[in-house]
Amino acid sequence: MTEDTETKLISKPNVGKFGTGIQSYFSFLRFLVLLNFIIFILMFSFVTLPTIISNYGIFNSTIAYISPKNIDNVCTVYKPSGNKGLVYFYTYLKDLLSGTGFLEVTSLFYGYYSIDAVWISIMRYNLPLAYLLATFAYLALSFLWIIKRSVEGFKHNLVHDADPFQSYCNKVFAGWDFCITDPNAARLKHRSLQYELQTDLQEEKLKQKIAERRMEEKLRIYSLRVFINIIVIAILSGCFYSIYRVTVFSQENSNDKHNTNSQVNLLVQYLPSIVITLANFIGPLIFSFLIRFEDYTPAFEIKLTLLRCVFVRLANIGVLLFSLWSQISSCGSDKCKPCGYNYKVYPCWESDVGQEMYKLMIFDFIVILAVALFVDFPRKLLVTHCSCKLVQWFGYKEFEISDNVLEIIYGQTICWIGTFFSPLLPVIATIKYFIIFYVKKIVLLHTRKPAARPIRASSSNFFFLVVLLIGLLLAFIPLGVSIARIIMFYVIALARAHKRVVEQLREQLVLESRDKMFLIRKIAEAQRYP
Repeated sequence: MTEDTETKLISKPNVGKFGTGIQSYFSFLRFLVLLNFIIFILMFSFVTLPTIISNYGIFNSTIAYISPKNIDNVCTVYKPSGNKGLVYFYTYLKDLLSGTGFLEVTSLFYGYYSIDAVWISIMRYNLPLAYLLATFAYLALSFLWIIKRSVEGFKHNLVHDADPFQSYCNKVFAGWDFCITDPNAARLKHRSLQYELQTDLQEEKLKQKIAERRMEEKLRIYSLRVFINIIVIAILSGCFYSIYRVTVFSQENSNDKHNTNSQVNLLVQYLPSIVITLANFIGPLIFSFLIRFEDYTPAFEIKLTLLRCVFVRLANIGVLLFSLWSQISSCGSDKCKPCGYNYKVYPCWESDVGQEMYKLMIFDFIVILAVALFVDFPRKLLVTHCSCKLVQWFGYKEFEISDNVLEIIYGQTICWIGTFFSPLLPVIATIKYFIIFYVKKIVLLHTRKPAARPIRASSSNFFFLVVLLIGLLLAFIPLGVSIARIIMFYVIALARAHKRVVEQLREQLVLESRDKMFLIRKIAEAQRYP
């Protein structure tokens, strides 16, 4: 962390007393707001805007559906009906939460982009190619930007880990910023340096304790760690199986025509999101409790807990996508003919996947706001105004950096995956993180206390970005499979169409040759008998 950056961060009122690790969290959150905004600009400019302009008839456009031999027309046509006739308010609310109804026919989802090309004067704008290139562009932009920021954090880690004595000297003799003139900023800077030194001394003390362990104590600790990891694997397996079963149930019953209760239907649609959120909430709590018995250093304890929780959250998304695809490609009783997937239930499976990602993002945002409003602030009021011993024993809660980082990395991974299926999802993510930034700041200042074990900012920044990079790499897998299946389908259909044209041309050439031979014979006969 440079001195200028650190000065800017600690100059924020009342935030510096929580340590530089908290400041690195908010810096990380601001980075994601900017990243999502740029992704939105990219997708909107090259994909959404040309389609909207074309639909309003400003430019000429062509809508091309490939209908090659042996391919049914229904495989390339998607016509969502939306809401028709008299629609009640709660129906709009349900559609807003689930991405169905009137939202399904907007530019929010993949099925809206049916235009093959836009003509501007004599220039042809290939929209499918632009869609594909824009997807590659936002993934590449995210990857390069994260790598750039990670390299900067890695340099700071190398400097810090190179020589502990030099690190202490830098903090004691060169850690003060003499440009600070405001008394409040000076007090916050002093508190920040105090936390840095406290963290260093605590780590050195634990390293010394670990070095003095006897062989019996090491065997006990290693055995306990193996047993705890078995428990962790069992918890993960239970979460994955629950998500798979509830996703299958939701897909089979969410579009049930016999179910006229819209509230029940909305609950069924949100079952995967609810179960995933519960797994994301319960899993980290269990992991945080279990890791206390594994006797790691505070820095490694936070990293291991974060990695376990990251695996839970990101793997949950992977299991959801796998469950969805198992339903989309369910081919019992020849349902997948002639399209290669269950077209009658999923006429545009890309939009269905986009709706699931949309619901995950909306529900995650609602949960974050609900926890702040109905858990954090009531707890603060109870601790402040209630003298009950049980309430005072709970006291103020620390701001758990790992849990909060997981929330935004989980949401960002959903955004990366969902942007291909829902091109306007980044603008929702931008608004979501912008609001979360200020909600978390208010929660921090009014309902939290400084951490007993502070986290160093330089290592936090680097590790946050590494975990975010893991989420991005995970997003490559479903996107790569989806893109390969859609391009592959287009190429196969196009190849069959070209093959059919070639066959017709060959038949035409045979007919032309026969006509030519017939004319030659007639000319020869005319010359023989003048």
